[in-house]
Amino acid sequence: MSAARRPILPVILALGLAVALAFLVSDYRLFQLTMVLAYAIAILGLDMLIGYTGQISLGHGAFYAVGAYTAAILMANFDVPYWATLPIAALICAGFGFAFGFPALRLGGLYLALATFALAIAVPQLLKYKAFEAWTGGVQGIVISKPDPPFGLKLSQDQWLYLFTLMVTVVLFLLARNLLRGRIGLAMRAVRDHALAAEAMGVDIALLKTRTFALSAMYTGIAGALGAIAVQFVAPDSFSVLVSITLFVGLVVGGITSLAGAVFGAIFIVFLPNIAENISKAAPGAIYGVILIAFLYLLPMGFAGLRRRVARPGATAQPPAQALTPSPGTPSPGKSAAEIRIKSG
Repeated sequence: MSAARRPILPVILALGLAVALAFLVSDYRLFQLTMVLAYAIAILGLDMLIGYTGQISLGHGAFYAVGAYTAAILMANFDVPYWATLPIAALICAGFGFAFGFPALRLGGLYLALATFALAIAVPQLLKYKAFEAWTGGVQGIVISKPDPPFGLKLSQDQWLYLFTLMVTVVLFLLARNLLRGRIGLAMRAVRDHALAAEAMGVDIALLKTRTFALSAMYTGIAGALGAIAVQFVAPDSFSVLVSITLFVGLVVGGITSLAGAVFGAIFIVFLPNIAENISKAAPGAIYGVILIAFLYLLPMGFAGLRRRVARPGATAQPPAQALTPSPGTPSPGKSAAEIRIKSG
């Protein structure tokens, strides 16, 4: 069996288990698992930007909020079906990300992180602005209804929404896998590892970075729409800068440049607060911080690093910082000049 086909069986088993969970756990657990899937999509979008292209963002909570509000406004004010809000949220967030990506071209490193952080702070305040109150509901927010199962399926609302979110997640992860393993993914890694060499070999860095920003925002916007449908409520205070920090934590814990790591990171950020609260109701934040520090100390490269070490015991994993802060030098080992002489478009 070829190396490319070996992971197929574990993936099929994981999908089978994920489908079976819809009939094995309570509705509340299904709600939590639905949020895991939504956050996994958002973390994957953030990973495309940080892990594969080397652009740091601390503001993806803004795109998550835009996607959530797009779905809520369309469902509450225009009676748009829940499934039809996803492509609309994707287009709006992609345009928002592309527009933000242009001025961000002049920024990099900590300056780009600060600019995206400012975006995460500004968007919740704009959602409270009186001029938009007729659309956003102001500080009161918008309440929406959870969708019923179609075609008379004998499923609860939570079961159907979980299965629907699972289908969307699988499609988006497959699209991301094909994209990141193809020419565009190779161009992203070339820009991350050595931008000057990539540009010399024909990669349009400006176009690639703005498109990646748009793609990353699109994924996060879809996640926000799914999250809003699951929670049935959106309000500006639900999308504070803490959402951006939480997504970043999920990325670091899961491990950069890893599809499976996005899922594990989402599990971590959804279930760890509950675990911390069960340990200590007086200081759950302190318990959360201790567990997070211990996890990063034991697994500095996240879940993806552990998975790679188990798969290849003799291999030395690349530290995450090297992907986030590329140093000048030659392109990555094993990649010839011909391999990175590609057009991003």
